[in-house]
Amino acid sequence: MNISKDILKKAFKNLVTAKAMTEIYEENFKIVSKYVHATSRGHEVIQTAVGMQLLPQDYAFPYYRDDSMLLAIGMNPYELMLQVLAKKDDPFSGGRTYYSHPSLKDDDKPKIPHQSSATGMQAIPATGVAMGFWYKESFKAEFKNETSESPIVVCSLGDASVTEGEVAEAFQMAALKQLPILYLVQDNGWDISANAAETRAQNAFEYAAGFHGLEAVSIDGTDFEESYNTIQDVISKIREERRPFLVHAKVPLLNHHTSGVRMEFYRDDLDEARSRDPYPKLKKLLLKNGFSEKELQEIEIEIKTEIEKSLEKALKAEDPKPGDLFTHDFAPTTITEEVGERSPKGGEKVVMVDCALFAIEELMAKHPECLLYGQDVGGRLGGVFREAATLAQKFGDNRVFNTPIQEAFIVGSTVGMSAVGLKPIVEVQFADYIWPGLNQLFTEVSRSCYLSNGKWPVSMILRVPIGAYGSGGPYHSSSVESVVTNIRGLKIAYPSNGADLKGLMKAAYYDPNPVVIFEHKGLYWSKVKGTKGATSLMPDADYILPFGKAWVLQEIWKQEEEETLSIITYGMGVHWAMNASEELGMQDKIEVVDLRTLHPLDYDTVFKSVKKCGKCLVVTEEPSENGFSRGLQGKIQEECFQQLDAPVMLIGSENMPAIPLNSTLEETMIPSTEKVKQKILEVLSY
Repeated sequence: MNISKDILKKAFKNLVTAKAMTEIYEENFKIVSKYVHATSRGHEVIQTAVGMQLLPQDYAFPYYRDDSMLLAIGMNPYELMLQVLAKKDDPFSGGRTYYSHPSLKDDDKPKIPHQSSATGMQAIPATGVAMGFWYKESFKAEFKNETSESPIVVCSLGDASVTEGEVAEAFQMAALKQLPILYLVQDNGWDISANAAETRAQNAFEYAAGFHGLEAVSIDGTDFEESYNTIQDVISKIREERRPFLVHAKVPLLNHHTSGVRMEFYRDDLDEARSRDPYPKLKKLLLKNGFSEKELQEIEIEIKTEIEKSLEKALKAEDPKPGDLFTHDFAPTTITEEVGERSPKGGEKVVMVDCALFAIEELMAKHPECLLYGQDVGGRLGGVFREAATLAQKFGDNRVFNTPIQEAFIVGSTVGMSAVGLKPIVEVQFADYIWPGLNQLFTEVSRSCYLSNGKWPVSMILRVPIGAYGSGGPYHSSSVESVVTNIRGLKIAYPSNGADLKGLMKAAYYDPNPVVIFEHKGLYWSKVKGTKGATSLMPDADYILPFGKAWVLQEIWKQEEEETLSIITYGMGVHWAMNASEELGMQDKIEVVDLRTLHPLDYDTVFKSVKKCGKCLVVTEEPSENGFSRGLQGKIQEECFQQLDAPVMLIGSENMPAIPLNSTLEETMIPSTEKVKQKILEVLSY
């Protein structure tokens, strides 16, 4: 198909702009390379061909070499320079993240949620957006398409990143669900210093053949006519047919991998790469289509002048102030007070798992944007703990559905689902299975709000059954809160009873931030001896319990004559503490504080209790060394030192690599009511 002169001129201007930016960065290397950056030199044509054809309703996930794509969607050189120099007015992140790591929410441009620098990781959030479109299109009555042309997603990748397992997870779901996404793979033949022959058994086009339903095409990404026409055809099919495509574009890398890894360190193919430079090829195409040499020269001079002025202006732009560090770690929430009826009159006590089930059912009945997915949560089983029983039958297989065994996709897809206005509730079957999803939780989910300067908070709930119960063994019993609490940007709940779980689930839903809820599987049905306290009257549907409000479950009066103790705990530890104080007959000497949420943590209530009692014991199920509770112990010691009559002490599990399967060994490993009793007496007698 013939391409109009207007399109050719626009493409040429875009390429010349990107090329001129690369050149001025090299001329000013010592100044500009204070912060590491990459450029699109050699990749400009395919990026331009894609960027020119995206619409404001589309979503794009560029990778770190995609400055030509950003220019093509309407960004200007000055804006990109503000980011390369990490300036306060960097439109993407306010100086927080690397060059060409965009996040954009402008009305007149494609939407770009945050993505990290971890190569290939954007494939899962991008596919999550496409899955969000799929979900909304399956409920057209609830979610009307406001535009005449259906939106698509573009996920841009370097060919080396396609070897990542998480990219395979994304391809799998796109092919399985037939999602409206284009994976643009720019193949320059290099990783950093490793080339394709060393690291790839096949290129991305060949790899895509293994995913049935993912149509792929391979093109010369330096040929503008081939690139533009192919992309136009592919995008048209995705808009109309709602299915995934992969375009494999072969391109040369004509600049450094990044400003910090120079091509002369390792490249032995530079002459061959320069022979495929897209710039002379596009210039020749314009000359062939009626443009004069003089006309093109004037364009280049004008652009070079603009680039020089832009850099001069950007260098003078304001840097962030120290106070700018402390903004947008979380989006503001309106959920700050406990509301609704926690213990309705005439209600019956129910087990903890039912409180969670009813909370989700009530949310799904009220909010069409609420959906639940994960492994085995669908209609046949309803979760391995029956925590999703009947939900698929009530709300349909598109709202409650099984995923493949893909923890990374389950976690990371919530970034994209949230970006299109949905509220996903997802789960991993056991805390031990969270590890494959940790990369997405850390790099994509938790940092999105902060690194997008508040534009893209990720509104999601991740349910995590946790803890030792009934000889679950080393792969179904672990406590992982110390790892997750070290991921800043997450809110984390760990309730000890059903009413709290329901109230916190509701608070999590209405919170615009990512929330992890640890649900102790030993408390789900109160089958473990001494856990009847986990059962609750079913709170009303409007009951909401805000995060950051600890509960003084067993309160005592300040006593001058007798030794008193504050126990700070959460989850199963609450029941060990309550049972131990009862068996010792010391309910009037022991105050028990249930944290309920690990972040935000209610330090005020903790410190008030410890200062009143004078002695403190922290009870956790995690191994006792190097954990969340050790950190809390230190914080209490520091804050309450003047009022303490003994060192703050801690009891947790033994510091072994795993929880054994044998029940005797499991009991030896973890705390118990008896062990907590002994520790209480030790602290009180100090």
